[in-house]
Amino acid sequence: MSSTDQQAVSPDATASADAEVPAEHEVPEALELAAEFDAATRDQWRELVAGVLRKAGREELPDPVEAALTATVATGVRIEPLYTAEDAGDLPATVGVPGLAPFVRGSRPGADPETGVPGGWDVRQRHAHPDPAVTKEAIAADLENGVTSLWLVVGEGAIGVDALGDVLSDVLLDLAPVTIQAAGVGGYDVAEAFLSLVEGRSDLAAGSTLGLDPLGLQAAGGEQQDLSGLADVARRAAAHDGLRTVVVDATVFADAGASAVEELGCSLAAGTAYLRALTDGGLSVDEAFGQLEFRYSASADQFTTIAALRAARRLWDRVGEVSGAAPELRGQRQHAVTSSVMTTKHDPWVNLLRTTVAGFAAGVGGADVVTVQPFDAALGLPDAFSRRIARNTQSLLVEEGHLARVLDPAGGSWYVESLTDSLAQAAWEWFTEIERAGGLVAALDSGLVGDRIAAAWEARAKRLATRKDAITGVSEFPNLAEKLPEREPATDVLPTGGLPRVRAAQAFEELRDRAAAAERPPRVYLATIGPIARHTARAGFAGNLFQAGGLETPSGDGVEGFADAGTTVACICGTDRDYGTKDGPSPAAELAAALKDAGATQVWLAGKPDLAVDGVDGYVFAGCDALAALRSAHDELGARA
Repeated sequence: MSSTDQQAVSPDATASADAEVPAEHEVPEALELAAEFDAATRDQWRELVAGVLRKAGREELPDPVEAALTATVATGVRIEPLYTAEDAGDLPATVGVPGLAPFVRGSRPGADPETGVPGGWDVRQRHAHPDPAVTKEAIAADLENGVTSLWLVVGEGAIGVDALGDVLSDVLLDLAPVTIQAAGVGGYDVAEAFLSLVEGRSDLAAGSTLGLDPLGLQAAGGEQQDLSGLADVARRAAAHDGLRTVVVDATVFADAGASAVEELGCSLAAGTAYLRALTDGGLSVDEAFGQLEFRYSASADQFTTIAALRAARRLWDRVGEVSGAAPELRGQRQHAVTSSVMTTKHDPWVNLLRTTVAGFAAGVGGADVVTVQPFDAALGLPDAFSRRIARNTQSLLVEEGHLARVLDPAGGSWYVESLTDSLAQAAWEWFTEIERAGGLVAALDSGLVGDRIAAAWEARAKRLATRKDAITGVSEFPNLAEKLPEREPATDVLPTGGLPRVRAAQAFEELRDRAAAAERPPRVYLATIGPIARHTARAGFAGNLFQAGGLETPSGDGVEGFADAGTTVACICGTDRDYGTKDGPSPAAELAAALKDAGATQVWLAGKPDLAVDGVDGYVFAGCDALAALRSAHDELGARA
């Protein structure tokens, strides 16, 4: 309608038109998007996918074709490239609503009665600096700038037990919850120190924990721990509303290489063992449930993290149902911590991105408490800048990203609901296997847990070695010119001798450190062949791969420049067309011979092994074992140094 027509319409005419509209619109039973188009079928989608894969060079395709596009995210759990309503199952029956059993959609029931919006999560910062003055100053800065609770590591090499009172002297304990973690073996003395500090007070902020986790210590150190004293401590803690005794720290298992399935299953087994210890000590089931908090890792695999936290609440609710706990007490209190396994020492600034994604996933997944580890955590004790960025990451997610305004924002997603169910089923099977073995203590002693986690890590390590699981800044796009920030060394909180502690980047970083320690920079000469427009892609690929091991990659046209490169290892880079064929003249084979005549002792070729070029010692290509190639090159260069 033109502006002239709009002016010509009288109010009476408008009213008459409105009068013709029925009082209630007829609402269709189903509102379909793109309803004007014929519904697409899965078979049609499969045909299109098959066509794309064939164009990409896949000659043999699985049946169904989507099997070519699935990926493993945890032991026994794979994700599909397409999810529909059929994959989500009976959502209302399995997920419920926020705040009610089975708590899949969160333990918080709804909005803040004063503001009308959910209040977000507890922003918790970790402190472990042994100097009380430094820690006290850092705590003050955190609490003044967005942190809402504290996580204090107390013991040898961290905050001294005797210094605990001084460190907390300026903290308003009725406003800021405090969680204690003992450094080293034990924990009862640290719990006693905190209880003595708050003796007689009835105004502690809800959410504080004494952090006792004997089974976590056993898993890390390999020595059995005493659970018999938990009930006595819990009775003393019960004098303070909201003070919990036990933290089921599942990050011990994640840090050993467990996938989300092992982490969830082991946490259930540990929680169940603590329930038995507390009830054997005289507490009721309901009282025992109120004494536990769970700590989980949050990784940059955001959807697996979201689904794992949702699955954990569902599983713990099931444990509570079987145990006879009151429904309102079965909601699992979760503390999510950004993963130490994903944290890198090299190019640590990329950790800022990883922890942001992980913090996002923890918030969306419904964690009650979130800790974003500083980006320099793998290097040592964080400085003021890294702590500031860590807490501001959460402030941005809550205040600017508005994540807390929606309860369970991932709820109803066919992908997330299906993944939640798959993780829950797999983790429950693992948990029941531990229980059949006699419980977590027996499963740790027998090696059942260690072997299962080792198998999970071996599978992950293969994906890391082939760079199928890429580590930005380390296995992909490394920066050999970087200058790492210097940090004070941090003390190991947990004992050693039990489960290992791993990081995804460790194997590549060991090679980087090996290169940095060499008397002269180790190098791999990139011998290009053919026009620059054709060899650039593979030269870039090979350079990226060898640099991931700390090896510099000077390049030149053919054998020219090899002598000046100062190395005995070379890699030929070009296209299959420029390499020639194995049945006829092969410029690549001639170049390999020329390189060896010039002093090369090891020659690689950027391409697949089926090229079968004479004189080549190995091949580098997408999907190859990059770590094996790097170690071989390092060994060759080291032997010739």
